[in-house]
Amino acid sequence: MGSEMVDWKEFGGSIPVQNVQDLASKNLNVIPDRYLRPELDVDDVFLDESLQIPIIDMSKLVDNHVAELMKLDYACKEWGFFQLIGHEVSEEVLGKMKSDVMEFFGLPLKEKQTYAQPPNSIEGYGQAFVVSDDQKLDWGDMLFLVSQPNFTRNMTLWPTSPPSFRDSLDKYSIELQKVTSCLLGSMAKNLGIDPKRLLNMFENGTQGIRMNYYPPCVQADKVMGLTPHSDASGLTLLLQVNEIMSNGEYKSIEHRAVVNVEKERMSIAAFHGPNMKTEIGPISDLVKDKIPIYKTMSQDDFIRFAVGRRLDGKSLLGHMKLEK
Repeated sequence: MGSEMVDWKEFGGSIPVQNVQDLASKNLNVIPDRYLRPELDVDDVFLDESLQIPIIDMSKLVDNHVAELMKLDYACKEWGFFQLIGHEVSEEVLGKMKSDVMEFFGLPLKEKQTYAQPPNSIEGYGQAFVVSDDQKLDWGDMLFLVSQPNFTRNMTLWPTSPPSFRDSLDKYSIELQKVTSCLLGSMAKNLGIDPKRLLNMFENGTQGIRMNYYPPCVQADKVMGLTPHSDASGLTLLLQVNEIMSNGEYKSIEHRAVVNVEKERMSIAAFHGPNMKTEIGPISDLVKDKIPIYKTMSQDDFIRFAVGRRLDGKSLLGHMKLEK
C-alpha cells in the first residue's frame, strides 16, 4: 500500500442530526421521541456480584508467563473483554488525553462544528451510524478521527483547541499501538499461530479513535448513549476481541453505553484493524481441520458494510457468518 492516501469518504458516512449536547443544554423536561427507547422501561441489567471481570497483567504477558497467557485465553473465549493492567502507558499520557478531550467537548458548539463530519465521511465531529430519518438516535455526540497509519490522517479534522490536543492524541495513539502489538502477539500464541503472522497483518494497520460525550438526561432510563453493538475492529481498547479472524474461538462481545441523570459521561475508544491489504475472514491456520464459520471479504467491502449500517447488536457478525 506504500504511502498511498486512503480516502475514507469512499466508505460512506452518517445522516446529520441535531447536536445532543446542545439539545441537553436546553434543560428539557421531556426528551424528543426519536431518543426514547420503550424497551428500556423494564430494567434488563443483570447484576451478579459473584462475577468478576478478568484482569490481565500485560507486564506478565511480556515475560511470557504461562498462567497469564491462560487467563488471557479464558477472558477472550468466555468473556470477550477484560481489564488491562501493567500496560506501561503513563498516567501523563492518559491524563492529558482525557483532559484535552473534555476541554474539546466543552468548547462552544460553533467552534466544535469547525470539525464537523464532511458529507459521506465517518470522520469528524457529529454522530455515527445514522442511516435513515426514522431510526432511533443515541443520546451522545462523538469526535472520530483516523489516527494510524500517519499518512491517512486528515489533519483538517484534528482540533487545534485546546492547543495540545493534536500532540496528546499523537502520543496516545502511539502508546496504544504498542499495547495492541503485545496483546495480539499473546493472543496468537494462545490460538496456536505464529505471532509474526498476526502482527504482519496489523503492520501499518488502521487505528481509529472515537471520543464520546454523553450529556446528562432527565429520562436517562429511557435513552441509550450508544446502541448495543459489536465492534467492527480487530481489537478495541477498551477492549473487544474480534470474533471473525479467530473463527469464533474468541468472542466479540455485544455492549452498550448508558446515560446518567445528573452527570456527563465521556469515553475514548480506540479501534485497531489490520492493514488494508489484509482480507477479513478466519485466519487460514485456524481452519485447516475445521469448517470456516465466517466468510472472507476485502477490507474495503467490510468497512463499507460496517459504516453503512445502523448499530444493531451483533448483526455485523451475523452478516459475516456462512450459512450452514
